[in-house]
Amino acid sequence: MSAAFLALDAIEPAVSAYVGIWTPLFDAAKASGLAPEFLLHWGHGAAMGMVLTTMGGYGTFLGWATRLGNGDVEYPLTLGDTAREIHPKLMGGALFFFLLGGQGGLVLLASAGQPILQSAHSSTAIIGIGLLLAQAILGFTMGGSELGRSAHAYLGSATMLALFAHAYYGLALGGSF
Repeated sequence: MSAAFLALDAIEPAVSAYVGIWTPLFDAAKASGLAPEFLLHWGHGAAMGMVLTTMGGYGTFLGWATRLGNGDVEYPLTLGDTAREIHPKLMGGALFFFLLGGQGGLVLLASAGQPILQSAHSSTAIIGIGLLLAQAILGFTMGGSELGRSAHAYLGSATMLALFAHAYYGLALGGSF
């Protein structure tokens, strides 16, 4: 397991207290056989990997399509919306699922008896969520600014790279126990 590279010690007590609310429910599900060990171990990664590749990947494609002048095109799977219309909805949905999934990941890690906030995976989670929030703010405030649109496009691609690094560290963390 790779060590955390962000100092998260200051928030650890609050996060641990929150995680402690939910851990007994996950422990009970494990003890009752309701949730198999494999699902508890890899379910978070599978779910978040799907969000990253489907919502994040397609959302990135739609964002670049818009940036390159094809924002009024209705692409497959856009449900009648144009690329410009569905991009913020899709990426907002991805942020929502990442926020929920992060909480679940922390609880699952704690219920496996592993320390939380002490891995590169936890550091890249903070970076990824921070970048997604910055992207949302930039997207809402950039208007027609060419500089804002360029910053949003390139920062969006960098955000996806950070999230794929997060997935890599998650696989490494999952494989370490």
